Amino acid sequence: FSGPFTDVVTTNLKLRNPSERKVCFKVKTTAPRRYCVRPNSGIIDPGSSVIVSVMLQPFDYDPNEKTGSNGKEAFRYQNIPCRENVDSHKHWKEAKPDELMDSKLRCVFEMPNENDKLNDIDASKPTPVLNTSKQDGPMPKPHSVSLNDTETRKLVEECKRLQAEVMKLTDENQHLR
Repeated sequence: FSGPFTDVVTTNLKLRNPSERKVCFKVKTTAPRRYCVRPNSGIIDPGSSVIVSVMLQPFDYDPNEKTGSNGKEAFRYQNIPCRENVDSHKHWKEAKPDELMDSKLRCVFEMPNENDKLNDIDASKPTPVLNTSKQDGPMPKPHSVSLNDTETRKLVEECKRLQAEVMKLTDENQHLR
C-alpha cells in the first residue's frame, strides 16, 4: 500500500484463471477491521480475470513499521475447482485438501518520497499490486482438453511451488530496498 494513509487507500489484485475449468476463490485478511476486500469471494471463468479491491482504512503511519503490525497482517488467497450445479458455499465445505490452492500475501506500507518525482503515486487511484499471470496476451492452447487427477495434482503442486518462489523473491526484493 502506498501512502499517505490519512484517507482510505485502495490496492487492486488481479486474479487470473489460466485453467480450462471455473474456479471458486476467497480472499481473507488477518485484520478485518483494518481492511475491506471486495469482492472477497466469487467464481473466475476459464481464461478470465477478476479485479479484487483491497481498501485500507486510514491510520497513523509509522515509518519504522514497513509491514502491517510488524509483518503479522496478511491476506490469504484460496481457490478450488468449481463443480457444475453446486453453490460456492458447498464447494468450500466439500473441498479436498489436494484441490485447495492457498497463497499468503503480506502487507507492505510505503510512503512516496517527496523528492522522487519518478515514483509519484496518486493515493486516490487504485494501484495494481498482483497479477497472477506472466502475460496478458492470448493463452496457449493445451495439448489435451481434459486433465486427469494426477495431472491436476501435479499442476496444483507446481502452482504452489511457483507462488512460494514469487513470495521468496518478493521478500528478497523488499530486503534489498
